[in-house]
Amino acid sequence: MAKRSRLLFPSKRRRAGPASVAALMSVMARSTTQAITAASKITKAATKTTTCPARKTAAKPAPRARGGAGRFTAGTHAGASGSRTYKLFMPSAAGEEGAALPLLVMLHGCGQTPDDFAKGTRMNLLAEELGVIVLYPAQPRSAHPNRCWNWFRASDQGRDSGEMEVLAGMVRAIQARHPVDPRRIYVAGLSAGASCAMLLAHAYPEIFAAVGCHSGLPINAARDKGSAVLAMKQGWPGTRLVDAIPTIVFHGEEDKVVTPRNGRLVALRALETYRPLATVEKRGAVADGRTYIRTQHRIGRGRPYVEHWLIKGSGHAWSGGSRTGRFVDPSGPDASREMLRFFLKHRNKRRLS
Repeated sequence: MAKRSRLLFPSKRRRAGPASVAALMSVMARSTTQAITAASKITKAATKTTTCPARKTAAKPAPRARGGAGRFTAGTHAGASGSRTYKLFMPSAAGEEGAALPLLVMLHGCGQTPDDFAKGTRMNLLAEELGVIVLYPAQPRSAHPNRCWNWFRASDQGRDSGEMEVLAGMVRAIQARHPVDPRRIYVAGLSAGASCAMLLAHAYPEIFAAVGCHSGLPINAARDKGSAVLAMKQGWPGTRLVDAIPTIVFHGEEDKVVTPRNGRLVALRALETYRPLATVEKRGAVADGRTYIRTQHRIGRGRPYVEHWLIKGSGHAWSGGSRTGRFVDPSGPDASREMLRFFLKHRNKRRLS
């Protein structure tokens, strides 16, 4: 059984006990209120004291990623709305002359760091195999006590403001500095990171060719701490989307932190932006692992534009991956490989800015 973890909000305990769902959500609501209140005070203090002009710092080299020939480096990006550190994986293919590679932005969940997220998802190993650059932005405790991306806060949900502005600026800076194919930039995340990934992709549709949402919520499912808890517990459809962006969704059927209804709602909102698509459902199983239902929506027998995976028996954790990271379910299908398979079928045809 996958570890149950509160990746959208902080918690004093790492694992859910045998308490009932109602008791679980009560504890989550109390911890959520305390954490978001603390985060609000921290953010206000930071806003008052930050007067330095924005600057960008070049990445500094770090040890090579284990199991591959690529390099895993650390850096910092500063923008008008603040700064964030990051880790960047460069596959060995980046050294080939004239190579323009895809870029994947990976947004971690609460209680995680870029290093932990990279270990758990095994994304760097797959990126070396497929020739993909991977960017892992880091959320500091100064922005949220439990390192959560502030998906539920109105000031961090729109274009050119808050965390959206910082993350988009970071992607542009990496794109300008490295051999990135501008038509193959993708974003994915887990839990709070997944909700943030959805916001980022639709705030900047000219940047992102596709988005992946693992255990997250629809765009604008919440606007404050109270509505966030309600949306996590019951599910909320959020707002209608304007841009058609290919979307892949993973969600554990036994997720007690973010109801699986939210995963279905993310897929339904994405479908609304397309003309009627053919639906193909497949039931499968991982050898000695979990069963799943994969629902693809595509034109005829072509590539899928919306894809939804429901993992039977899985909780609030990344499907597949390695036990060396936190908040993973190794018994499930490999979400990392399936997301890359989905992403690499799509290119951004919008006018690039």
